[in-house]
Amino acid sequence: AIDGVMSNPQRPFVAIVGGSKVSTKITIIEKLMEKCDKIIIGGGMTYTFAAAQGGKVGKSICEPDMFPVALEILKKAEEKGIKIVTSPDALIADDFSQDANTQEASASNIPDAWEGVDIASEGKKLFRDEILECKTILWNGPVGVFEVDQFGEGTKALSLAIAESAGFSIAGGGDTLAAIDKYQVADQIGYISTGGGAFLEFVEGKTLPAVAALLERA
Repeated sequence: AIDGVMSNPQRPFVAIVGGSKVSTKITIIEKLMEKCDKIIIGGGMTYTFAAAQGGKVGKSICEPDMFPVALEILKKAEEKGIKIVTSPDALIADDFSQDANTQEASASNIPDAWEGVDIASEGKKLFRDEILECKTILWNGPVGVFEVDQFGEGTKALSLAIAESAGFSIAGGGDTLAAIDKYQVADQIGYISTGGGAFLEFVEGKTLPAVAALLERA
């Protein structure tokens, strides 16, 4: 299933890459840029990209040492004609807890004492529209801190949009599986990989020992 998507996808092909840090997803993003028509970037990575472009991200997770990498990704995507999609707004919280006060704000203008914890209204609509346009969807990583219920509406909306899509969807990674389970959309996903790390390595183009052994016997 993964090999088919990566080698001969029906187009448009969108990849959704969530998670907290650019540093842990840079390899997969670079690989997907060779294959995809557009890439949706969510989760904590949003704020590194926003800050790299001069935005204010408050207390949000951010990797200043990855600013050059984020800017290079945007430059390469523009050169290749690949659309990079991030949420224009964020759900922000004054504390990392279920009882936190929340409000919506621009993802690039978050007050100093607040942090981004999820996409907000505009992001939900934008991500849904982008997904429904595509015939192939690859999903790895939530777009918010979905483990906390009030910070999970963005990931819920994302999962429902993927479930609604008529395209072929493939999903993998531990947090992704947890979200699929939480929002009960497993029967509406085309293929679910239970091998989190192996899923990422295979998408990145690395050789998996067991797969290599099987190919040798074929």
